[in-house]
Amino acid sequence: MPVNPVELAIFQSAVHSVAEEMGAALRRTSFSPNIKERRDYSCAVFDARANVIAMGDHMPVHLGSMPMSVRSAIGRLDLGVGDMAMLNDPYAGGTHLPDITMVLPVFHENDTAVFYVATRAHHADVGGFYPGSMGPCREIYQEGLRIPPVRIMKNGEINRDLLDLLLCNVRTPVEREGDLTSQIGACRVGEARLKEILLKYELGRIPSLTAELLDYSERLVRAELRRMPAGKFAATDYLDDDGYSEAPVEIRVSIELDPGAGKATVDFSGSSVQVNSSINAVYAITYSAVYYVFRCLLPEQAPATAGIMRPIEVIAPQGTIVNASLPAPVAGGNVETSQRIVDVVLKALAQAAPDRIPAASSGTMNNLTIGGIDPRTGQPFAYYETVAGGMGARPVSDGLSGVHTHMTNSLNTPVEALEYAYPLRVTRYRYRRGSGGDGKFCGGDGLVREIELLADAQVTLLADRRKFPPYGLMGGGPGMVGKATLITKAGARELPGKCSIRANKGDVIRIESPGGGGWGPDPGT
Repeated sequence: MPVNPVELAIFQSAVHSVAEEMGAALRRTSFSPNIKERRDYSCAVFDARANVIAMGDHMPVHLGSMPMSVRSAIGRLDLGVGDMAMLNDPYAGGTHLPDITMVLPVFHENDTAVFYVATRAHHADVGGFYPGSMGPCREIYQEGLRIPPVRIMKNGEINRDLLDLLLCNVRTPVEREGDLTSQIGACRVGEARLKEILLKYELGRIPSLTAELLDYSERLVRAELRRMPAGKFAATDYLDDDGYSEAPVEIRVSIELDPGAGKATVDFSGSSVQVNSSINAVYAITYSAVYYVFRCLLPEQAPATAGIMRPIEVIAPQGTIVNASLPAPVAGGNVETSQRIVDVVLKALAQAAPDRIPAASSGTMNNLTIGGIDPRTGQPFAYYETVAGGMGARPVSDGLSGVHTHMTNSLNTPVEALEYAYPLRVTRYRYRRGSGGDGKFCGGDGLVREIELLADAQVTLLADRRKFPPYGLMGGGPGMVGKATLITKAGARELPGKCSIRANKGDVIRIESPGGGGWGPDPGT
């Protein structure tokens, strides 16, 4: 039976609201500031074949890759009523180890899985060599606990043995248990709401609605591709280094547009081989970045479904920086390489659609982790945050200042929440004036954030855009590169973008994030 547009719009809004409510439940009940305040989580709804049909307005780096985790979970586990899968393995559809995913099937009358719901959240510590599990490691086994698809719940009961095993291998077990159970609860909220939807539709109607929703997304993408010129459009950009050598890491892309067929091929052949540090990206990250870019070409109200990628082929050679193989570490690939992949894909598309593509944004999440023993409690603490930067200027307006862009959609940790939860003090937090690139439209400015340590701690930084600035477009100037400084009683010294140091009580960490690139020639020159 055909689906009329009104019925489809109602169904689309219904399943999208389920993903949004799941996110709200997770945020309200979580323990860690990273999830509660920064909102470093994502929720989505899938059909019976594990095709994503609705995403919350959450983290792009999570959402585009989450379907691979769901497929991995249901492919390895025969999930029954009351079962829930858990995984974080980057080589099974995950992103990096701190991102733990829960997958729950939604059954109709206890026999047929009609939907799946999933939550993914960044946990502030999952073990490993460095507090916060985000350090410059040589292999994935140093990065933390790697979880294949396993049942965290069986017949409605938490698998306590498995949970205890996980909690014994992290630095902050109380916080981790609180966040994990919040994810479980959010999945249950999604299950309840989808069962309400099932009461409103005949079971046989659901496949028609989900199929049409996927087809609609596909038609929208094909329509956009048909507006673009035919041809191949190539671009290259670089990560500063891998944290161990000074050599830049190259990411190349060639985008072949076929407007007649409404297709695109995004080929990363020629990119650097994988490195012995944590900036490697798994295929799920690269796919997610491409998904994000092409989703941005669509109208805001377009449904974010698996149909978006039907007309798009992603080629990422195995063993490269954009499709790493075991045992490559990948913590930074999720947060830093994902941003550079977006930058290079946009740079290539700017040749095909110069009036639609913005200049480069800050291009780094400025990942900062601080861990040690909290003198107030005598217990370990692990603080994690990303520091926002400048947005790239757009063809019609300046870029915004001090915002999280592209693959991150998080917020800052409010000063009050940070100082309450950790032995830290924020001593400065302001815009980095003049860091945005010049042009007809100027790039947004970055931020300056200074944090004083109130206890001895291990400080780890995973950041980029320290050597290669965010590019401008159409004659616009580049944004200013980022910088990190350790201020001690003995003086100040600049820190590498990727490093881990032992710092003392009273030391101050200053992060100066990059500005965005400018767009168009500066009319004053």
